[in-house]
Amino acid sequence: MAENETDGTRRDFLFISTAAVGVVGAGAAVWPLVDQMNPDASAQALASIEVDLDPIEEGQAITAMWRGKPIFIRHRTAAEVEQAKDVQITDLPDDQARLLGTTKSLPATDENLTKGDDNEKWLVLVGICTHLGCIPKGQRLGDTKGEFNGWFCPCHGSHYDTAGRIRKGPAPENMAVPPYDFVSPTKIKIG
Repeated sequence: MAENETDGTRRDFLFISTAAVGVVGAGAAVWPLVDQMNPDASAQALASIEVDLDPIEEGQAITAMWRGKPIFIRHRTAAEVEQAKDVQITDLPDDQARLLGTTKSLPATDENLTKGDDNEKWLVLVGICTHLGCIPKGQRLGDTKGEFNGWFCPCHGSHYDTAGRIRKGPAPENMAVPPYDFVSPTKIKIG
């Protein structure tokens, strides 16, 4: 009987070893197929960007690119900030702050569209008209800023104010605010 027990143990060992090698081989064959579905380095690089705000003077605006979308960054003047704060929410066609990356439903006050009292002069928006996806004017010097001193989409006549809120025209929503944080007093990280 001792000989039959040894054969069974050898047989069990060979069976388990063969199964283990088969599982490892199948995993090695499948891994490249699974791994190729991960985003490549260029896509991961676009997941977040850092923007230096130091060179942007008061009253100026720049456009950065994030995930293939233009991001409007405006260093608002004190008058533009006050103009945005003075707007009554009930006067807005869209009274909701469009904050990307969150499910919070907040009113479209200037405070909810910027990062608090210390940074209220900085406005960061996805620079796409919410009507048909055009790029509104108002970023460059000499551009028309529309009736509310913000942005104007000449394609269909949408006017945005100094906080990126739709005030007049066919656009159904305010411009969206991308997820961003201040990493230093003069630098933001978007995404």
